[in-house]
Amino acid sequence: MEKNTPLTEALFYILLSVRKPNHGYGIIQEVEKLTEGRVSLGPGTLYGAIQTMTAKGWIRIYSAETDSRKKKEYIITDLGKTVFAEEIKRLSELLHNGQLMWRPVDGNPEEPEQNSQVRNE
Repeated sequence: MEKNTPLTEALFYILLSVRKPNHGYGIIQEVEKLTEGRVSLGPGTLYGAIQTMTAKGWIRIYSAETDSRKKKEYIITDLGKTVFAEEIKRLSELLHNGQLMWRPVDGNPEEPEQNSQVRNE
């Protein structure tokens, strides 16, 4: 399998938002809710990502309405779940290794003041 990680933050949250069938505007709303408004996807970003992930087989069309608006719902595929799991593993490693910042180095038990501030925020 090709190397699929690291995922961009947009791709990560889009994949998370299609763990159940969801349409474009629903994905935008879900991402904003999950990130408490920190990440706001524009339609161009969203639909470009959807096109890319569909081509890679990470998501698929779940259903498409037949009315004039043709609203499509998307859902994550098994391959998309595998890619997502790989990203979670990568992020977990980053977090684990990041904790090294607050461990003593070379027997020096002192913790730099700026590091304790970062950790306590």
